[in-house]
Amino acid sequence: MMKRIASIAFAGLITFVALPAEAQNMLCGQREMVVNELTGRYGEEVRGMGLAHQNRIVEVFVSEETGTWTITVTSPNGMTCLMAAGQHFATMDPVAAGEDL
Repeated sequence: MMKRIASIAFAGLITFVALPAEAQNMLCGQREMVVNELTGRYGEEVRGMGLAHQNRIVEVFVSEETGTWTITVTSPNGMTCLMAAGQHFATMDPVAAGEDL
């Protein structure tokens, strides 16, 4: 994950921004640039999204081909931050309540 995030940062698309204490040192940039990097370089596409606290949009990007995934959070001002990234993404069928995963 760090290697991929570092390559995005070195590409000049992500910058460190001043955020609240719990979010300091996150890699962030304008949404369009972050999405272009995730789709262009890693072949990831949005597979899910939701609305979080303070009208922030949480998105999960996934590459079906490579299995890489990235979770981003976008603020109303258009700043997108990388929250997590990894490999070996897998989808799961819903499990009935009370059944083991």
